Amino acid sequence: MRFSTKGRYALRMMLDFALHPGECTKINQVAERQGISDKYLEQIVTILSRAGYVKSRRGAKGGYTLTKDPDQYTVGMILRLAEGSLVPVSCIEEETNPCSRADVCASLMVWRKLDEAISGVVDNITLADLVEEQKRLDRNADHYMI
Repeated sequence: MRFSTKGRYALRMMLDFALHPGECTKINQVAERQGISDKYLEQIVTILSRAGYVKSRRGAKGGYTLTKDPDQYTVGMILRLAEGSLVPVSCIEEETNPCSRADVCASLMVWRKLDEAISGVVDNITLADLVEEQKRLDRNADHYMI
């Protein structure tokens, strides 16, 4: 499975907001820090805003902030919002498998296990976990700079 830039950038944008708690962050600030087009981020922030993940404030000190604490968002929530379903094959997307071969399809076991593995990872890592990882990486980078 390959995630699109929309999903990856949505996660990076949410992480950027989480790294600046209590601040209203402008799209151009995220774009500069993340090296992403501000036009593309404007499209993504609309999706995040409509879902209630971020809120906006107008004015000179305006921008975007998270609506909840970072530990209330999982990577899975963010990726599913941006990407849609994360299942590896469409036949396991519904509760009842619509495929006429489901009863005799040995490969179905692979797709179910892959789906469980993906969900097991993305649904158990929070934005707060990513904030801590980013801070750790930043400390390590500072340690190696002369």
